[in-house]
Amino acid sequence: MSDPMTVSRKLLAVFAADVEGYSRLMGADEVGTLKGLTERRAILDKFIEEHRGRIANTAGDSVLAEFGSAVEAVQCAVEAQTALAEANSSLAPERRISFRIGVHIGDVMVRAGDLFGDGVNIAARLQSVAKPGGVCISGATYDQVRKVLPMAFVDLGAQQVKNIQEPIRAYQVGGPSETQRAAERVGQTESPPPLPDKPSIAVLPFQNLSGDPEQEYFADGMVEEIITALSRFKWLFVIARNSSFTFKGKAVDIKEVGRRLGIRYVLEGSVRKAAGKVRITGQLIDATTGVHIWADRFERDLTDVFALQDEVTIAVVSAIEPKMLQTEIETATRRRPENLTGYDFYLRATQQFYLTTREGLAEAIRLAHRALELDPRFGAVAALAGICHLLNVVWGYSNDPQFDRKEAVRLVRLALSIDDSDPDVLARASVISAYMIGDSEAEIEMTDRAVALNPNSWLAWTGRGHVYRIAGLPEEAIRSYERAIRMSPVDPRLHMTLHGIGIALIELRRFDEAVVVGKRAQRQIPSFRTTYLCLASAYAHLGRDAEAHDAAARLLEIDPAFQISALIARGGQSNAKLYIEGLRKAGLPE
Repeated sequence: MSDPMTVSRKLLAVFAADVEGYSRLMGADEVGTLKGLTERRAILDKFIEEHRGRIANTAGDSVLAEFGSAVEAVQCAVEAQTALAEANSSLAPERRISFRIGVHIGDVMVRAGDLFGDGVNIAARLQSVAKPGGVCISGATYDQVRKVLPMAFVDLGAQQVKNIQEPIRAYQVGGPSETQRAAERVGQTESPPPLPDKPSIAVLPFQNLSGDPEQEYFADGMVEEIITALSRFKWLFVIARNSSFTFKGKAVDIKEVGRRLGIRYVLEGSVRKAAGKVRITGQLIDATTGVHIWADRFERDLTDVFALQDEVTIAVVSAIEPKMLQTEIETATRRRPENLTGYDFYLRATQQFYLTTREGLAEAIRLAHRALELDPRFGAVAALAGICHLLNVVWGYSNDPQFDRKEAVRLVRLALSIDDSDPDVLARASVISAYMIGDSEAEIEMTDRAVALNPNSWLAWTGRGHVYRIAGLPEEAIRSYERAIRMSPVDPRLHMTLHGIGIALIELRRFDEAVVVGKRAQRQIPSFRTTYLCLASAYAHLGRDAEAHDAAARLLEIDPAFQISALIARGGQSNAKLYIEGLRKAGLPE
């Protein structure tokens, strides 16, 4: 009989760390070594937690952890090694405590929270191959991160390691000593790092203009919160705090910062305290051109410092994230077709998706498939294509609904198989499943996980709204939609969020509010057909028959073939009884 405490599952990354020369250090100074090890472990544990890892075992001088993605595991390893090298820098060489770290993707066995199996063994063997203070990854891990992380990788060839039958392809990641020296020199190397394939940003320490040392801590803490919030967007490459803070207190040239750190965008700002209030200014700059993309000022009462940090972080991140995406899309549309990468095709597909037209969705699908041809492991673009096929069905654009249904499910399963820890992928997967499958419990679990992974994501909160509305929980749906609007109040997809709120309000019999929301969506995109469905239903329930018939007529101008029965057959309407009843009252054809 199998042990009920044992479960087999696939992990994206296993992270093994071990102290170099532990026995020698203990023999020389047991008390000092234990104290130093405790301090170093606190550093390591902090980075594992920040990168959403889980520590499975801490036997003696070693650490074993699991991560939801290879990217998170490798970023954690490199950033931790950088911080550990800094902690060692003031010590004599013989007293330094250095870790070796190995990272591997593989199957493991889980028993009572601990990890076992070949995946663990390989990560441990890679750790032994790494240099002291270094990171060594397997070939499988390298395949996942090489296009995502702008780091140097040294091919160590096939390594024959103990108790593993087949040789393991190993790669050494640019070590923390090099990273630290580069940070200290602030880019005085002859060849600065190239721009990564995806948008990249550094958040510089905000200037304290108050002359109050306490505001220094507040400003630094807020910058760290912004860096953490931005790092949750998987389409962004965010420079770690250790590198950004090398510029603290220095007069900097933004273009030079961009060149030295190998990034495109720089966020800088200042903090000033006066009369019980704090004024924070921020500006986002394209470091390649020096052009200011966004600037704003926030003024708040200085009461709860931590609540204030959270509030400003949300405001800043929700403003600059869509601005960066918009700038990236504009840049991609200007590039010559022969020079486009998979990411450029993804950005162009996103622009077409925003149009919410039949032609726009068709072009978005075509461009998404071009992106997948260039990069078959691009999970986000597979999920985008899947949602386009879903909308073809839901909005009645499809000439072959059965094909679009199958493609939507196939593509989202592909996206999840590539990265099931990407909040955008999870958000889109939960919505596709809600319309196409209808397993509310599983879909709610998936969408809740998306917002937990990135609580600053418009897409995650909007997806949660759709899932909860379809599940028949309109109050929670509205709370999610409103949170999404707070995240991105001028989002180009806002009309879709407003439509969801409108249906939820109708189900709660708040028909007047549904009209207000429907009109707001109409003002944003007058040609968005489903807006008129919301207005027609709400007006009909209010007994405002002339306005209900006008909204219905406007819908039929846009979609002459519309039928209520076809709308129901497309899915997602099982808990929208009042919405459908209102459409019938408005005189729309059955």
